[in-house]
Amino acid sequence: MIFTCLFTFFGKPSTTARVDKVEAGSAAAVAGFQVGDVVTAIDGQAIGSFSDMQRIVSVRAGEQLAFTVKRGDAIVQLRGTPELKEVKDPFGNAHRLGVLGITRQTSAGDVTTERVDPATALWLGVKETWFVVDRTLAYIGGVFTGREAADQVGGPLRIAQISGQVATIGLAALVHLAAVLSISIGLLNLFPVPLLDGGHLLFYAVEAVRGRPLSPRAQEVGFRIGLGLVLMLMVFATYNDILHLAAS
Repeated sequence: MIFTCLFTFFGKPSTTARVDKVEAGSAAAVAGFQVGDVVTAIDGQAIGSFSDMQRIVSVRAGEQLAFTVKRGDAIVQLRGTPELKEVKDPFGNAHRLGVLGITRQTSAGDVTTERVDPATALWLGVKETWFVVDRTLAYIGGVFTGREAADQVGGPLRIAQISGQVATIGLAALVHLAAVLSISIGLLNLFPVPLLDGGHLLFYAVEAVRGRPLSPRAQEVGFRIGLGLVLMLMVFATYNDILHLAAS
């Protein structure tokens, strides 16, 4: 809902997926990208802006992607594999993302804002919500399988820091962050952990299978375990926050 309102009132900002610089020795250089290329599709999915391309590349590290590129009047097919690297955002926060080694030099005149109708805003909101859900679940799964680092888990201190940083960009960016946090927290609340809403759903499911509810003692033990898990997560997130703030 928040994303839909965001697109309705602020529109959809975008910049052409143009290549302004190719880093020497990067995945983009190996793939054959050239300055002036415009990426129009990745694996058959249409690319409307540079942020669309970044979004796909950032989560597909180590996977070979097929790029459809407009080079002058010609259409060129390239294949490249994003590399997993630690990059820093404009505020100095480190993130591990898939990168090609392509730079887009954006000026104020390059950014266009497309006004969308309510139906389109709703569809864009659904797509944005699904992206947040997909990436949240992928990250959690990656932590348990060792593909992702747990030090990216943040708590209230990190949220406060990032909120302050994002607020300097503008209201639209702050609303976007609020939507991401709302979806992520809501999704975590649905996990089958006693004490959370997902835990209650788990108890209801067990009751439906058994034909009778769990005993008060069993429910109490479950809630105690759930409380312990939640407290452990909060302590771990706060510990990460302190380390992050100390290093920044």
